Amino acid sequence: MTETTQSAIATDIGDPDPALGFDELGVSPDLCASLADEGIETPFPIQELTIPDALAGRDVCGKAKTGSGKTIAFGVPLVQLTAKAEKRSPRSLVLVPTRELAVQVSREIAPHARGRGLNISTVYGGVSMPDQIKALRKGVDILVATPGRLIDLIERREGTVEAVEILVLDEADQMSDMGFLPQVDRILRDIKGKAQTMLFSATLDGMVGNLVRLHLHDPVHHEVVSETVTVDEMEHRFLHVHRMDKVKVLARLARSAGRTLVFVRTKIGADKLVRDLKAQGIDASGLHGGKHQARREKTLKSFTDGQTPVVVATDVAARGLHVDGIDMVVHFDPPEDHKAYIHRSGRTARAGETGLAVTLALWDQIYAVKRLQKQIGIDVPIIEVFSSDDRLDDVRSLDSREPEPEEKLSAGERRRAIRRRAMSRYR
Repeated sequence: MTETTQSAIATDIGDPDPALGFDELGVSPDLCASLADEGIETPFPIQELTIPDALAGRDVCGKAKTGSGKTIAFGVPLVQLTAKAEKRSPRSLVLVPTRELAVQVSREIAPHARGRGLNISTVYGGVSMPDQIKALRKGVDILVATPGRLIDLIERREGTVEAVEILVLDEADQMSDMGFLPQVDRILRDIKGKAQTMLFSATLDGMVGNLVRLHLHDPVHHEVVSETVTVDEMEHRFLHVHRMDKVKVLARLARSAGRTLVFVRTKIGADKLVRDLKAQGIDASGLHGGKHQARREKTLKSFTDGQTPVVVATDVAARGLHVDGIDMVVHFDPPEDHKAYIHRSGRTARAGETGLAVTLALWDQIYAVKRLQKQIGIDVPIIEVFSSDDRLDDVRSLDSREPEPEEKLSAGERRRAIRRRAMSRYR
């Protein structure tokens, strides 16, 4: 165990320097070309800050929110520094908390690794182990893994981390929240010698801080912060809808938007909503823990590629979900608290983009939604709408509420009047 010190803290606010290129960060010409082929030519702040230190062989702690470009921040140095590996013994290891994140990280790094003749593979639970064993036996230079499955392979003597020279711990705060840090610690203790370690997390305190102190050697700390909090980097709309009209409102919203991620609270609710949306002519798929892993990967790929415009997900299934270009997040079921709201909504405000978060609230959820607004510090009217409202075709235009006659009534009378009016539309 080595006592770590904070050698530097860098804070970058705002957009990256448009004049700065990856070559000026020390990235090799072939990788600069590979990045350009993917449309990546200007580094984001976390990349600008961490890549030079990582390429210099330093241990790095990167603190930045989801969607800030962390995968390229560690992926480029990883590819540039990784040497060819022996069978069953990868030279570089990326530990991630979820299966979906493992697939996405591998997919983002793979084009650059292939250009250098490096083999990259993923191991995670929920799928057959023989294919993963076969890949390790052939030789994997860069391994992206979830902790549990990797330990299974190590204990079966089908893989080892003893020769790992470069280690990445991605979304360390999520690994802590999901109870994986004991498994991470067990894997790290198997590494022989001093591996260069890069840790990325939204927070660096608590259990994550302990991990840094125990396993990183004189790390340089880099933090990317914004002038505003996440909720201020997106637009928010709160819609008062009625139970029998709720799915139709969502369907109309989805038709007018591009890629839409819808959150519900339960797996059963997700499956039902997918069926209801399909009945409305909306191409939608579900993403939750009850789905087979292969099906979840297919759904995620289809969503990422833009083939499936709407995905209905539970909170747990969306952990580690990193998809750029999500036009709208819809809270079909309002979140349980303000933290869940920020986590969900943040999926649509990524990589410098301005997103849109829409919350649908029934009459008996209005009070909880108002309390939620107060907790996150936003003051947005809750607007009553029906699926016949043409304003839903441009939901961003819903920025004010016309007074309704019922507002002069008592709360109980107003609720009864609204319900009578809603029911009259279905007679």
